[in-house]
Amino acid sequence: MTTPGPPVPPPVSLASSGARYAGLAGAVLLAVAGYLGGALPAAPLGGTPASIWRAPGGPATLTCWLVGTALLVGAWWSLRGGAPSTRWAYVTAGLWALPLLVAPPLGSRDVYSYACQGWTYAHGVDPYTVGVAAAGCPWLDTVAPIWRDTPAPYGPVFVLLAALAVGLGGGLTGTIVALRVIAVAGLLLAALCLPALARAAGTPPRRAVWLALAGPLVGVHLVAGAHNDAVMLGLLLSGLLIVVRRPGRPAALLLAGALLGLAVTVKATAVVVVPFAVLAGIPDRYTVRALLRHGGWLAGGLLAALLVTSAASGLGFGWVGGLTHSGDSEQWTSPPTAVGFVVDYAGALVGRDPQAVPGVRAVALLLLVGVLTALWWRAWQTLRVAGPEIAGPRVALHGAALALVATVVLSPVFHPWYATWPLALLALTAARTTWFVLPAAAAAFLALPDGTNLARVTKAPGALAMTALLLTVLVRSRPPPTSSIMRLTGGNPDGTPR
Repeated sequence: MTTPGPPVPPPVSLASSGARYAGLAGAVLLAVAGYLGGALPAAPLGGTPASIWRAPGGPATLTCWLVGTALLVGAWWSLRGGAPSTRWAYVTAGLWALPLLVAPPLGSRDVYSYACQGWTYAHGVDPYTVGVAAAGCPWLDTVAPIWRDTPAPYGPVFVLLAALAVGLGGGLTGTIVALRVIAVAGLLLAALCLPALARAAGTPPRRAVWLALAGPLVGVHLVAGAHNDAVMLGLLLSGLLIVVRRPGRPAALLLAGALLGLAVTVKATAVVVVPFAVLAGIPDRYTVRALLRHGGWLAGGLLAALLVTSAASGLGFGWVGGLTHSGDSEQWTSPPTAVGFVVDYAGALVGRDPQAVPGVRAVALLLLVGVLTALWWRAWQTLRVAGPEIAGPRVALHGAALALVATVVLSPVFHPWYATWPLALLALTAARTTWFVLPAAAAAFLALPDGTNLARVTKAPGALAMTALLLTVLVRSRPPPTSSIMRLTGGNPDGTPR
């Protein structure tokens, strides 16, 4: 009897090949736009679309940027149901990343802030007590003015990585290259985890890899822009993978907790995933005793990571205070901020100045706490009814994805690369893709190559449009039906298989 060989992947269609090379052409055009008018060190700060257009090579810069973004978004969108194979998705995502690897920083000047924060720490100054201007960073002119006098809002792990980049790179260019290598390493770690997590969640890996890695936000902002979100995602997904692979094992839960703790000490946003990771770490019956026992191991690993990194860096927990400055930028792309703007506009019509933005943001944060609690409770109840054999880790991972969605929507500020947080987990768990792929595609058009944010020059119309969209969603949304367990587990409402 002959032994059957490995499964033969389906043939790649003409449409898929067309999408691959259209996306590659888009990536090349984005890289060209970067050299013509990207976030280069000597580029003028605080531009507008009009000022970029009037600059030498401005029309070519904006044309390359818009056409390149449209090609990349269109190619990614066309295969949102899944690439022909997982390997094909990896190869295509890597192919699209190559031009962006050698491009100047794109879409943001944050990488220069990272460099100066690393320089500050490397020269013995606490980046959580002074801004990079007061520290005397020699590259201050490259940093956006709004971030020159604010303490670092990132955890000690990323400050250490930024200081390492400064030490390895020497000058500014070398430091930027080192920071990009660190970001790409985070993406590679995430890429390694995606197929196994997708299989555990019952999702085709070819779809998960495509949605999480090939999107334009990943190439532009995590590769070319070298945002530290890439490192956070790599640590976050690796921690979740260990929990899913080795639930209930103390050593594995300690290690997973440590990785999740490291993700938190890169960017504090990762903390909202931890309660759902605890649910994924329970191997059998979902009881309060099991929750405390297995959750205790994971929490122990996380706490150890926080304490060790804070002590080893010599910075303590000063980074927590820096988080309060992350909302210094006011843009309508954050729904709470947009609502605050609209309230202020309405007040101005009757001669009042409500100054509503801080209040609306505070209400939104309180609402976020309630939403996160409700999401966790729903996941807990679903798992108690269905059990791990039926529900598996899918419910916990999907809860974590929705927690990141809520965090992005209700946070005081939104930048395009923030959409990569929930995108990675929704790619693993969501049954329908359009509702989150479409906003991510739209977000790709919000920034220009030099870091100019279009939200800054569309404040009033953007705030009105965002508020109208929010009201429409609230009016049309319906409470989840009793079939939520069926949707997540593929079973009947009592958790039994259909």
